[in-house]
Amino acid sequence: MENKIKTKILIINGPNLKNIEKRDNKIYGSNTTEELEKMIDSECRKLNCEVTFFQSEYEGAIIEKIHNTKDDFIILNAGAYTHYSIAIRDSIEMCQIPVIEVHISNIYAREEFRQKSVLSPVCSGTITGFGIYGYIMAIYAGLDKLRKEK
Repeated sequence: MENKIKTKILIINGPNLKNIEKRDNKIYGSNTTEELEKMIDSECRKLNCEVTFFQSEYEGAIIEKIHNTKDDFIILNAGAYTHYSIAIRDSIEMCQIPVIEVHISNIYAREEFRQKSVLSPVCSGTITGFGIYGYIMAIYAGLDKLRKEK
């Protein structure tokens, strides 16, 4: 019997994403954070991946998590930090693994200040506007990126 090594995925969610169900349902949908994590975990099991979830309201905690990860790739929804955190951008740029930026809402259809991501230029890719399913898309994109790099 072959012992396959599981791909390890880290999901990082930034400020105000701990309780997404409390945000505007027209923008963020009505799923709870627990439902989001169950959906992601279920998909990862099908793909023989191990997923870890991390959420913080604090920029420094997100940066430390990026710096210290031992995972194969990161899916990052930095929330409002997307638009101005040069510190998170720098940590992604130093990261030796793919980082895929995800946004539940379409940031380009929102207020002008939300339409600019300082993180996108240093991420492997960006998925925006597909609701919580953007995380599933990011899993497949990350796995494809790893496969192509091998």
